[in-house]
Amino acid sequence: PSCAGAATPTCTAPASRAPMPRFASWLGLSGLVIVLDQLTKFWVVSALRLGQSIELTSFFNLVFVYNAGAAFSFLSDAGGWQRWFFVVLALAVSGWLTLLIRQHASERMLPLAAALILGGALGNVIDRIRFGAVVDFLDVHAAGWHWPAFNVADSAISAGVVLLILQQLFFSSSVKK
Repeated sequence: PSCAGAATPTCTAPASRAPMPRFASWLGLSGLVIVLDQLTKFWVVSALRLGQSIELTSFFNLVFVYNAGAAFSFLSDAGGWQRWFFVVLALAVSGWLTLLIRQHASERMLPLAAALILGGALGNVIDRIRFGAVVDFLDVHAAGWHWPAFNVADSAISAGVVLLILQQLFFSSSVKK
């Protein structure tokens, strides 16, 4: 603020909150998700045999499987065309998420959610290009029932979607109370 003509010799700016993370910071978070995802997948591919399962607890195993489909193996038996369909779809969604992050970079919840989803989507795109399918290795199970195997990218996507839902339900200015 301008202090010209102020009656006191000093002028102070109004107190402000800590600066919000900006666009590059959110993209950095997406990059971190990609790096963590790819490092864990590199370890799995180099340390386990395809189909191998290592029991860690009574409800959690490490496994090495490929998923040619999407979530819950959707379209995994579609004959191969789904590989490029999911690559193109993920890249299109990633472009949209990048724009969303740029438009809302000064906020917290929305760009956080979008950055997690973006990193996860691109992590899985890398697998589809390299292997033709996504490397999955986290296996949660109980009483003989196994949740579909997943990975770090899938976890980031899921966390991002939950945050988007919470943001829309509880933090959106358009929600009427």
